[in-house]
Amino acid sequence: MFAVARALVFSAAGTLVFAVLWRRPSGMTLNYSSWFTLAIIAVAYLSAAWQWWMSRRGRSMPIGAYGLLVLDQALVSGVSFVTGGVSSGATSLFGVTCLVGGLLLGVQGALTGAISGAVFFSLLILITQGEGGLYPSDQLPELYALTAGQAAYYYVFNLLMLLLVALLTSYLSERLQKAGGEVKAAHARADRAERMAELGRLAAGLAHEIRNPLGAISGSVQMLRTGADDEDDRELCDIVLRESGRLNDLVSDMLDLARPRAPRLAPVDVGEVVDDVVELSRQSGRGIEDVSIERQGVQSFYVLADADQLRQLVWNLVRNAIQASAPRALVRVKLECDEEGRLIVEDDGVGIDSEAKLRLFDAFFTTRSQGTGLGLAVVKRIADEHDFEIAVHSQDGEGARFTVHLGPPCKVVPPQTDP
Repeated sequence: MFAVARALVFSAAGTLVFAVLWRRPSGMTLNYSSWFTLAIIAVAYLSAAWQWWMSRRGRSMPIGAYGLLVLDQALVSGVSFVTGGVSSGATSLFGVTCLVGGLLLGVQGALTGAISGAVFFSLLILITQGEGGLYPSDQLPELYALTAGQAAYYYVFNLLMLLLVALLTSYLSERLQKAGGEVKAAHARADRAERMAELGRLAAGLAHEIRNPLGAISGSVQMLRTGADDEDDRELCDIVLRESGRLNDLVSDMLDLARPRAPRLAPVDVGEVVDDVVELSRQSGRGIEDVSIERQGVQSFYVLADADQLRQLVWNLVRNAIQASAPRALVRVKLECDEEGRLIVEDDGVGIDSEAKLRLFDAFFTTRSQGTGLGLAVVKRIADEHDFEIAVHSQDGEGARFTVHLGPPCKVVPPQTDP
């Protein structure tokens, strides 16, 4: 499109030049201005053809694009030279080239167009208005006969115009880039929502098909374990129960992720929720003997949230920290409250590298061989629905810290009782 636009612009400029020459009393003749204009059009067409050929071959040409902007400003100065010099209306094309450069290449393109335009316009002033000024011999001398004040006016006006166009184009380019980023983010959110909808349809049917026989298996194995006399048999039953529990957690995470509901907001005691989750974590899985969970920070504060979903968020973060921890490690669950409430869950595990951090909250992405990749995805969904912000601080080999910004704490007014 840039190549075609360049060819059309210089074709139109050349046509106007020939139209002016045709209206001369001498008629249309192949004089100096005609040949000069034909040369400008030829150069414009050749460069546009080269540009089109490069784009058709799929080759990136950022340096070539800057060169084309400088070439266009040189061609514009040539058109201005044969149509009246600094007073020619063709000088407005300096600003057009600067605008196109900004739209195509951003701030650097706008600056390239403005600087090269200023340089060529200055050369045009020196050639036509300097001592023994030069201009086409077949043009009317009065077109180029300007006083020093008139020349200074045209010079200052055009430079200010180029500066203004460069500034406006740079601003517009930054806004377009920002809007483009927002559009990409919106598409990413839409794709994520579509995947979650597909997962929801799959999970709704899959959960009933798995949970019912899973409950029967777990119950049967527990009965077998109770009546088993051999230690090896009881150990095998424990393995089946443990793996059944892991499969049940997977089904639960899938359902939590796939069938979201709008949060029912109410004042929730975050301290009470955290205390319950910490106590439950100490009595299940690796929290019984393998990993220590320590409660830190302020005792209590209230935020507007859905109590069940907030409990799920805290549970998933604590469970994730326990799973990432080494044997005999410590998981710290801390609450902070000043202008906003914060939940912090820290572990001393292997940490998260920069590449994994980018996909940390994607469904089914996990760095553990036994992980499901759904727990943190549920955390992100709940946080987004509550307008909570999650910050992850981690380096490979140095543990991880998840900070959930819960927003400003709310005051709970006790219910009034009748006197």
